[in-house]
Amino acid sequence: MLNKFLVLALLLPIWFSPPGASSSPADQPVVHAVLFYSPTCGHCHKVITETISPLVEQYGEQFYIVGVDISQPQGLAMFQAALEYFKLESGGVPFLVIGDTYLIGSIDIPEQLPGMIEQYLAQGGLDWPSIPGFAEAMAAAEPAQTEQAATPAPVQETAPAAPTSAPAVPTPTAPPAAPITSNYSNLSPWERLALDPIGNGLAVIVLAAMIVSAIAGAIFLLRASAVPQLPAREWLIPALCIIGMLVAGYLAYVETAHVEAVCGPVGDCNTVQQSEYARLFGILPIGVLGLVGYVMILLAWGVERWANRQLSGYASLAIFGMAAFGLLFSIYLTFLEPFVIGATCAWCLTSAVIMTAVFWLSLAPAKDNFKLLGDLFRLPSNKG
Repeated sequence: MLNKFLVLALLLPIWFSPPGASSSPADQPVVHAVLFYSPTCGHCHKVITETISPLVEQYGEQFYIVGVDISQPQGLAMFQAALEYFKLESGGVPFLVIGDTYLIGSIDIPEQLPGMIEQYLAQGGLDWPSIPGFAEAMAAAEPAQTEQAATPAPVQETAPAAPTSAPAVPTPTAPPAAPITSNYSNLSPWERLALDPIGNGLAVIVLAAMIVSAIAGAIFLLRASAVPQLPAREWLIPALCIIGMLVAGYLAYVETAHVEAVCGPVGDCNTVQQSEYARLFGILPIGVLGLVGYVMILLAWGVERWANRQLSGYASLAIFGMAAFGLLFSIYLTFLEPFVIGATCAWCLTSAVIMTAVFWLSLAPAKDNFKLLGDLFRLPSNKG
C-alpha cells in the first residue's frame, strides 16, 4: 500500500499518492492530509515511520497524505502560508494539517491523528486542507504525475501456483526514505542562510562576535600587560552560570522528552533541536552537555572563592579552560545553525552569549595563575 507514495521533483519537493489516488470507490470515504517536514528533523522521521506509515497500511485507499519539504524554498513558502492560515507567528515540524486542524510534533500527531481519521471517515471523508497556494501547487504537479504514471513500473512476478515454503511477497517500505534525505543536500550554505534571513542573520552576528572574542582573548593572554579584571566578576560569573543552567536545562528537557520547544519571535528552535546536530556523536543531547558545563563552572567558582590560594588558582584556570572550550564549541554549533541546518535557535544563541561573557570574565584570573601550570608540570630536578 505504501507504493502509492512518489517523490516529485517539479514545483515542490513533496511526496504523495499518484494520479487518481484521491478518487476512491464511491462507497469509500477518503481522508486527506498534508505533512510539513524537514530532512534533518528526527521527530519528522519518527512520525513518518512510526505513525504515518502504519496508518497508510491500515487505511489504504481511504487515507492520502502529502509531504512538503520545508528545506526547499517552495516548500518553506507553503509552510509559511499554512502558519498564516492558522494565524500562527511561528511553528516547528513535523506540522500536520488535516481539514481546519493542525497537529505539531511527535506527541500530538501520534496521539490524535488515528482518532481524527476514524472521526472523519465516519463523517463521510475529508478533502484537502484549504492552505493558500496548495491547490495551485497540486494542479501544477498534475502533469508530472501523469507523465510518471504513464511509464509502467516493473511488475513483480507472482508466486507460482504450486505451493512453496517462501512465496515471493513484496515487502512494503516506509515512505520516509525519500523525503528524509531528498533535496536538502542540494542547498548551498547561502541558500540555507536565506531560509530565515532574520534569525540566521542574528546567528551570524553572534558567531562573528564569538570569533572576535576568541582571537582577542588569545592576544590578551599572550601580551605582557595585565588583563583588566571587572570588579563585578565575583557575582557575574555565578549569575551567568545560573541563567545558563536554566537555558541549557530547558533545552535538555526538550531534547530528552522529545517535546516542542517554546520559541521566540526570531528563529526556529524546534528545527535546530530536531536536527541530527542536537546530539553529540548522535548520543549525548547538547543541552545536557551545556547543563553539565555550567554546573562545573559554578562549582569551580565556589572553589576559587573559598578554597586556599593554590586551589583557588587551579580553580581559576579550570574556569578559563571550561569557558574557552564552551566558547569554541559554541562557535561550531552557531556556525551549523545558519549555514548547515538553515534555522537558528534563540535559546542556543542565548547560551552562546552567556558562555562568551564567562570566557571574558575568566581571562584575568587565569593569566595571573598561569605560573601554577608550570609548577604543576615541572619535572623534579636530580641534585647530587
